[in-house]
Amino acid sequence: MAPKHPPRAGRGGRDLEVNPIFTREPLTVPRYRLPAGEMEPSTAYQVVHDELMLDGNARLNLATFVSTWAEPEARMLMAECEAKNMIDKDEYPRTAELELRCVRMLARLWNAGDPHHAVGCSTTGSSEAAMLGGLALKRRWRERRRAAGEPADRPNLVMGVNVQICWEKFANYFEVEPRYVPMEGDRYHLGAREAVELCDENTIGVVAVLGSTFDGSYEPVADIAAALDDLQARTGLDVPIHVDGASGAMIAPFLDPDLLWDFRLPRVASINTSGHKYGLVMPGVGWALWRDEEALPDDLVFHVNYLGGDMPTFALNFSRPGAQVVAQYYNFLRLGFDGYRRVQQTCRDVATRLAAEIDGLYPYYRLTGGGDLPVFAFRVREDFDGFTVYDVSAALRESGWLVPAYSFPENRTDLDVLRVVVRNGFGHDLAELFMDDLRRTTLRLRSQKQPHRDPRQASGFAHGAEPKKVQARKV
Repeated sequence: MAPKHPPRAGRGGRDLEVNPIFTREPLTVPRYRLPAGEMEPSTAYQVVHDELMLDGNARLNLATFVSTWAEPEARMLMAECEAKNMIDKDEYPRTAELELRCVRMLARLWNAGDPHHAVGCSTTGSSEAAMLGGLALKRRWRERRRAAGEPADRPNLVMGVNVQICWEKFANYFEVEPRYVPMEGDRYHLGAREAVELCDENTIGVVAVLGSTFDGSYEPVADIAAALDDLQARTGLDVPIHVDGASGAMIAPFLDPDLLWDFRLPRVASINTSGHKYGLVMPGVGWALWRDEEALPDDLVFHVNYLGGDMPTFALNFSRPGAQVVAQYYNFLRLGFDGYRRVQQTCRDVATRLAAEIDGLYPYYRLTGGGDLPVFAFRVREDFDGFTVYDVSAALRESGWLVPAYSFPENRTDLDVLRVVVRNGFGHDLAELFMDDLRRTTLRLRSQKQPHRDPRQASGFAHGAEPKKVQARKV
C-alpha cells in the first residue's frame, strides 16, 4: 500500500520537501500544523537538525551576554538533571540543598551581614530576579505609606535610561511609574545627583546597574548611596537601592574587590545577577538576594517544607528545570574564587586589548575600553561619512560575527555604536581572528562612496540596549 502523506498546506503555508536519507522516499513535512501521522525519530531529528544549521554560531555571537560554552562535565550534570523540576523541593531535596548553598555563597561574595541566614532564591534569569527585587521594593514602600496613613497609589522607580528592558516591563506589568534619567554628554549611565533629583515621597527605590548593556560601564553605586543618605538627612525620605548586577555582580567581587557596590552599603536592599551570564552557566538561571528578612516582606514569600525544614520560595515562575542550578553549584565548586577571578580577568584582558586595537584602526574610536565589564562600545568617527556602524555590522555578519549596532537613547541619539561582549570561550585567538575580519571589512567598506545602511536596516539584536522614551516631568 502506498504510504499516506498529509495534504499540502493551503494558501499562505509552505510545506517542506525533505529526503534526509537517500534510500527513503521523499517526505512532505508541514511547517505550521501537526503532521497527520508519525515519522521515524531519525527523520524528525534530521529535519530539525538541518534547519538549525542556518542559525548563527553561538560562539561568534558578540551581541549576547549569555554563556555559550561549558565544560563537558557541566553538560553531563545538566543532562542528568534535565528532568528535575526546581519547584519540587520535597521530591528533589538535594537539588534544593544545592540551591541554598549557592544563595549562601553569593551572600558571602556580596558581603551580606549574615551569609548563613541570607534571604535569596534562584530564578529563570536576571530579568525575573530584577522583577522580584522591584516587587519587594514596591511592597515595602506601600506598607510604610499605609502605616503612616499616606496614599500608596502612585509609586515610582528611578533609574537610568540605559537600564535593561526588563525594568521597563516591571514598571508596566506592576503599575509603577518609571523615572528615567537621560544620558548627557559623556555620562552614559545614571549619575548620583540626577538620581536624587527625581526622588520624592512616592519613590520605591533607585535601580543602580553594575554594568550597563549600552557600553559595559559600572554605575556609581556608592555615590548614589551617599547622595540618598544626604537626601534622607535633609528631607527624611528613605529611598533604598536595588543593584542590577546582571553581569557585574559576577565580575566586581573577583576583579574589583575594593569597589563599594554591594551589601557593605547599608542602603543596598537587594541584588540580582545572571548565573547564565558571567556566572558561566548555560541558560537559564538567575539569582535574587536581599540584605535580610526585613528587606523581603514575608507576605511575598511562600514556605515549602522539605527535609523537615522550611524552604522559602519567591518567584514569578513555577515549574522550571533544576539543571542550571546544579550547573551553577558545579561551577562554584569547580572554579572557586581564584578560578572565577582567572576567567573574568582573561575576559577583561581580551576586551581591553580589543578595544585598544579598534581605537587605533581608522575610522573608529572607542567610547569605553572594557575596564569594567569585559564589554565595550565603539563608533565611526564623526568626520568620516563613507559607511555607518550598520554597514559594519552587516558586513561582519558575512563572516559569521554577530556584532550589534544601535543608537543611544535620549539625549544622545546622535551616537550610533557597535558593541562587543567578551565572554568565557572568546579568547585571544578568536580576538585575533575577529580583528583580521574587521580590518578586511573596513578596507572593503572604505571603497564605498556613501553609506548603504542606517538604523532602519539594523538587525535588531541589541540585547538590552533598546531605546526608552524619557517622559518630561517637573522636578
